[in-house]
Amino acid sequence: MHRRRLAPLVAVSALATLAPAFAASTATAAPAAAPSAGTPSAVSSPAAKSVLDRYAKQKPTWKRCDAETSAAYQCATVKVPLDYRKPGGKRIDLAISRIKTAEPGKRRGILLSNPGGPGGEGLWMPLMMKEELPKSVLKSYDLVGFDPRGVGRSSPVSCNLTPEQENWLRPYKAETYAEDVAWARTVADKCREKMGDRLPHITTRNTARDMDLVRAILGEKKLSYFGYSYGTYLGAVYAQLFPARADRFVLDSAVDPQRAWRGMIQWWAEGAEPAFDRWTGWAAARSKTYGLGDTPKKVEGTFWDLVARAGEDPIDLDGQLVTGDDIRSGMRAAVFSPQSATEAFVELKKAADGKPVATEKLTAFTGSAVRGTAGAAVGTPADNGTASFWAVVCGDNSAVWSGDPETYRRDAIEDKGRYPLFGDFASSIKPCAFWGKSAEPATVVKNKVGSLVVQNEWDSQTPLPSGQALHAQLKGSKMVTVLGGEGHGVYPSGNACTDGAVNRYLATGKLPAKDVTCRATAASNAQARQNEKPDALPGSPVPERAPNRF
Repeated sequence: MHRRRLAPLVAVSALATLAPAFAASTATAAPAAAPSAGTPSAVSSPAAKSVLDRYAKQKPTWKRCDAETSAAYQCATVKVPLDYRKPGGKRIDLAISRIKTAEPGKRRGILLSNPGGPGGEGLWMPLMMKEELPKSVLKSYDLVGFDPRGVGRSSPVSCNLTPEQENWLRPYKAETYAEDVAWARTVADKCREKMGDRLPHITTRNTARDMDLVRAILGEKKLSYFGYSYGTYLGAVYAQLFPARADRFVLDSAVDPQRAWRGMIQWWAEGAEPAFDRWTGWAAARSKTYGLGDTPKKVEGTFWDLVARAGEDPIDLDGQLVTGDDIRSGMRAAVFSPQSATEAFVELKKAADGKPVATEKLTAFTGSAVRGTAGAAVGTPADNGTASFWAVVCGDNSAVWSGDPETYRRDAIEDKGRYPLFGDFASSIKPCAFWGKSAEPATVVKNKVGSLVVQNEWDSQTPLPSGQALHAQLKGSKMVTVLGGEGHGVYPSGNACTDGAVNRYLATGKLPAKDVTCRATAASNAQARQNEKPDALPGSPVPERAPNRF
């Protein structure tokens, strides 16, 4: 088992610690399709189906993806409809990749994967899956990856956003709220101006249809799937639209479809409060070591005292000024790993007192303000991750986004009181307020497709109740819960209980007879802490592809 650091997809703030989990809400699903190599069902007219049939007959031209990687890692580009309701209209590119099984005689089919986001490039996923999956699984599948529509090599979208416009971490303040409203409107206007007719069609439903078209192009009756974070929602939407074509689905660190999208962002605030309480208890029990207070109440007081102090006089970390709002934002995700949070906060307190600090322990409060480029395709617009993120978050389900700025003001004030760490960040205004109506209803996820939901108890991006909600909506699923598990993204962790459950399902297709409860190990949680990345939104819980970049 080998894990590398996460790939930052879009930097949003010098002190952000997020990588959300993602997607949109729910509505009427497409009719179930028979398990055939047919085309994705989004239209009903014979003429439209005939056009889709022609899409499905494409013959990809596979080429070596990169000179620095194995020749077995192949890439191709296929065409997909921009609007599946009008498949004879404009087409866009979809970049796909594969690594074929070394044992074709034992091949079951394809294993498609998505690393998270929305906005995460997935073309490289076969490389990661080839490294992490055991031979018992690898022999059964061709590993298939893709950059979702609008991302990376797949007709990438852009809004021509500046780095400051990409920064969405805007805590509510009465004196700056008008500026925040203007920012949200500007982002929406620039996206509409730049993306034009593509904007309404960069959605989860259409990405799921792209997945099914890839399945058809590759001549498969079904597909298996491994999705992380936002990829869990994408997988759930696929299973809803094409239940008869879903084979073995693993959904790691899960999004609650009923709360996508605005509600999922608010989950980050709600989920942080129990983690904050856990942290104050942990630090208080070790007061002799860390000196933050010998009761949870005293640790809490120490925290808020420093927040207030930094609000008046920002803390200088090697020329980077840390405000009280920065501390709140940084601790939102940090407290899910109490030891790391405590060590980081102690060093931050030292810095406030003008003492030398161990900067390597301050990753919760430091990071680049420039968009991360790890894994970014050459020629991709600098704001592609942010642009594709908002396209999905705003376009999946406009019904959850009010167009009235006063709604967000009221919610931000209320939620800062309810969830002091992050409530106003999560509930204040976003570009979605000015995005416009979604092209089609969101997807109501409620089906009996077999799948395995895998979830850490202490996940800062998709909290445990989020994973439990997806499990409840996927009536045929079983859930693996890692008690004490920290970090966003479970598999692979080196934990025999969790890794074993996933591997057995992918290898045999047999779900556990009942839900599984595993316990985190010191090693698996240490690995999760190592994989934390403080400066990225959206984000992916999977390791960074290395060393090559497209």
